Amino acid sequence: MEETEKTATHKKTECIDWGRLVCAQTPTTANNETRKDILVKNAHDGLPQPSPDCDRCSVISGECLYYHYGCDGKDDRGWGCGYRTLQTMASWLCLNQPLTVSRRHPPGLSEIQQTLVEIGDKPDSFLGSKEWIGTFEASLVLDQLYDVPCRILHVRYGKELDQALEDLHDHFLTRGSPVMMGGDRDNSSKGILGVCTGKRGSYLLVMDPHYFGCPLDKKSLQSQGWVSWKTIGSLDQCSFYNLCLPLTAKK
Repeated sequence: MEETEKTATHKKTECIDWGRLVCAQTPTTANNETRKDILVKNAHDGLPQPSPDCDRCSVISGECLYYHYGCDGKDDRGWGCGYRTLQTMASWLCLNQPLTVSRRHPPGLSEIQQTLVEIGDKPDSFLGSKEWIGTFEASLVLDQLYDVPCRILHVRYGKELDQALEDLHDHFLTRGSPVMMGGDRDNSSKGILGVCTGKRGSYLLVMDPHYFGCPLDKKSLQSQGWVSWKTIGSLDQCSFYNLCLPLTAKK
């Protein structure tokens, strides 16, 4: 959720470069100057495979941006992780969809809420609230704003996640887009950027949106574990999980 950038002539309003920057709801500095932070692109690049004995490894194709708590100046700690994972998914659509398909900018938090109210999924009281969203709401927003339907894959227990690995391999190989994952006991939203399977276990490439603080570079995000390979066994074995797989055009 980026690095300060200023220009000499336009300090309060500047053009948006959605390949690198986000301006929505930007905070101001002590001098009342608009602050913009750089969003890290492909924060997983350079990570080695989680194990030397991995038989099969599949990751996203193309580019996406790392959205996290507070990356636009909005303090959404405790409730915004689903929104941030959705924004990462939307950034992939913006950066990788064919020119013939909608390439709109990733929606801000308020636009996500407004969309869910407009389509009748949420009441008016949802606007401006701190209510979280999950994989189902993310699928509705992607369908409404990008005309991209999603498949919701339900796993009853974390200990049964192995059953979803083949679906994830197929998704990354044929669709290439990031996946959103969330559950009940483990209700922390997370982006899934890849999957590795091998004789000694299976791993998910997790992009964790819960970072809040000063901008970090790619190396720091990886070394601090915000983007990392996680063993299937490290997830809550008693939580159910839903995975939102955007059905983007096949590669």
